[in-house]
Amino acid sequence: MFNRLRTLTAAATLFTALAASAGAAHAGALSHPAPAPEFTGIDKWLNSEPLTLQQLRGKVVLVDFWTYSCINCVNTLPYVKTWNQKYKDQGLVVIGVHTPEYPFERDTGNVKTALKRFDITYPVAQDNRYATWRAYDNQYWPAFYLIDKHGQVVYTHFGEGDYALTEAAIKQLLAQK
Repeated sequence: MFNRLRTLTAAATLFTALAASAGAAHAGALSHPAPAPEFTGIDKWLNSEPLTLQQLRGKVVLVDFWTYSCINCVNTLPYVKTWNQKYKDQGLVVIGVHTPEYPFERDTGNVKTALKRFDITYPVAQDNRYATWRAYDNQYWPAFYLIDKHGQVVYTHFGEGDYALTEAAIKQLLAQK
């Protein structure tokens, strides 16, 4: 009985360590920042005129790849909207890149309805052809890419969670000269 309990404890410890390391692998500052790809192949800009990263130089940009029927994406929206409200006057620009998972998500009317339903006021680029998605070599919904004032992707996060870590990265980038 004692050996079985010890084996279960060891397995639980290993599982916890693996889960922690898996979580660490999907979020954080990049050891080698890279130039942010430009928004490309955008079908329609909502809540904004078309934007370019060149126009946004000198700002911190949070690029959020999402789609309106993805529950994980919907779960991140309160955080993204809060960051937008809290930091937009300090130089943060949030750009939602709506990349559809299903055919009905390609319809601009459906996306506009979702923006109203979720009270999204920041710019949203409709990426129906996955051109910006491919430019970022993205593979996940949701996915955050933080771009510094010099146009470098310096932080990524895939999936839900680590909101405090992402917010700390935003604050650190905003504080940089």
